[in-house]
Amino acid sequence: MQPRLARPPLSRRTIARLVQLAGLFDVVTTLAPRPHGRMAMVAHFMPAAGVLSARAATVAVGMLLVYLGAGLRRGKRRAWQVAVGLTALSIVLHLVKGLDFAAAGVAGVLLIMLLATQDRFTAVADPTSRWRALTALVGFALAGFLLGFLEIAVRMNHLVGTPGVIAWAQEAALGLIGIDGPVQFQYRVGADAVAYTTGACGLLAAGTALVILLRPMPRRPERDEPSEERLRELLRRYGKADSLSYFALRTDKALIWAPNRAAVVAYRVVNGVSLAAGDPIGPESAWPEAIGAWLEDATRHGWTPAVLGCGNAAGKAYRKWGLDVVELGDEAIVDTATFSLNGRPMRGVRQAVNRMRRAGYQCRVVRQRDLTPEELADAIRAADVFRDGPVERGFSMALSRLGDPRDADCLLVLCHDEQGALRGLLQFVPWGADGLSLDLMRGDRTADNGLTELMVTAVLEQALQMGVRRVSLNFAVLRSVFARAEELGAGPVLRVWHRLLMAASKLWQIESLYRSNAKYQPEWAPRYLCFPTARDLPRIAIAAMTAEAFLPEPRLPRLPRLRRPPENEAAAQATA
Repeated sequence: MQPRLARPPLSRRTIARLVQLAGLFDVVTTLAPRPHGRMAMVAHFMPAAGVLSARAATVAVGMLLVYLGAGLRRGKRRAWQVAVGLTALSIVLHLVKGLDFAAAGVAGVLLIMLLATQDRFTAVADPTSRWRALTALVGFALAGFLLGFLEIAVRMNHLVGTPGVIAWAQEAALGLIGIDGPVQFQYRVGADAVAYTTGACGLLAAGTALVILLRPMPRRPERDEPSEERLRELLRRYGKADSLSYFALRTDKALIWAPNRAAVVAYRVVNGVSLAAGDPIGPESAWPEAIGAWLEDATRHGWTPAVLGCGNAAGKAYRKWGLDVVELGDEAIVDTATFSLNGRPMRGVRQAVNRMRRAGYQCRVVRQRDLTPEELADAIRAADVFRDGPVERGFSMALSRLGDPRDADCLLVLCHDEQGALRGLLQFVPWGADGLSLDLMRGDRTADNGLTELMVTAVLEQALQMGVRRVSLNFAVLRSVFARAEELGAGPVLRVWHRLLMAASKLWQIESLYRSNAKYQPEWAPRYLCFPTARDLPRIAIAAMTAEAFLPEPRLPRLPRLRRPPENEAAAQATA
């Protein structure tokens, strides 16, 4: 029997919710007014600055417990460790801020529950986050110390006695944890200013460090030469099964192999989501082992697994492992043997192509290996110039590089105007031995209208001469909604969906991509999204849009611009 993806235990989800509720309880009880009698009792053994610091720290602890809920639900061991520490700390803080025995008792019960269920939290953490957390802790604490020291220095004429610089440093350092130091001020406002500044920086340092410590960290791809060669071998043997398989060669995708290395899943970790793209690469008989290894890795690290844009066969394979599957959209595939500009449906494309040809535009369809180093360098420069914006978009259906000698089999369409200037280019990656998949589409915005139609038509008309029988064009998200909304009798729900997608198209060109594909009369192949549960969809959507560069990702540098290969490699490629 096919094993299935392990669901988070109900008790683990319950514990996460209880921790979040306890965090909210900490915030509410701190903000609520306290009985005057208790505050008077606390004042006998705790200065006012210490009580205020304890109250502020309790609010910070409560908010951090709420933040920890997501990590606890995913079984993160580090989230459990921090929750235990914060819960124990909150017991002390509740007593210090006002002898709140009831709130301290609630925290005590929560602490016992966490300790009793520690075996449910086993997901490992990324060790690199420890150093980032330590850097943030030291950085903010140092900033707070310096600010407090400077505030004491500017008030040196209003201090009681003549404390030395060492006493100033002690005052600033102790203020970070909410404790009064040896320095006494003549005026209360000075003491409060130093206490609030250092205390706020101390809370900021601790809170920021904990957030970074628990923040999902990406896995940096580790692709050695043997793995790269094995992947290319699988692409040569099984790449024809999926038009997206070549994009597994992106350098920002990690690889996880079946135990016998017969199949591989290419993925990237984004904001705690292990995001695979396309089908597993290899024979279908080996897919279950590769999928199992990928899901086991996601479970071990507490990541949410998701698959973006897989085909029908892969969708069934992922569903057997317990993932839910929904249709994401359709891929436009053109059969080059039947493509023709004749007929009324192709009238718009035919007119655009004829107009461009009359204006003197010509296209050259060539493999990358057949370009001279100068021609390749010109294409790379043009691709950078024609790009819309500074960001290189794409993840699941883009290679995000041009001119790499390892991509010698890629096909380029170079369009020149009547003066010989390069005005547009397309790049197609191999899809097995007899297919192409569109990767890059760039054009000069000042060129005549119809540039894209001319370039696409050029490759489709010359494809059979090069042994290419199928060409995959762009992907249309939720294509069926646009297509069915145009049909007679479309229902109200479908019309609402259509309006929402039209509004989203103003930002992401969803509708225009569908129209640009449909004009070539392609066959539509459905693509699917696989995910564990519906509640994970918002996180998966954000991760997918981040990976595709539609949302910013400040933590990691983006892929470099489409780069020019080193001169010696390009020359060697040209003379090979």
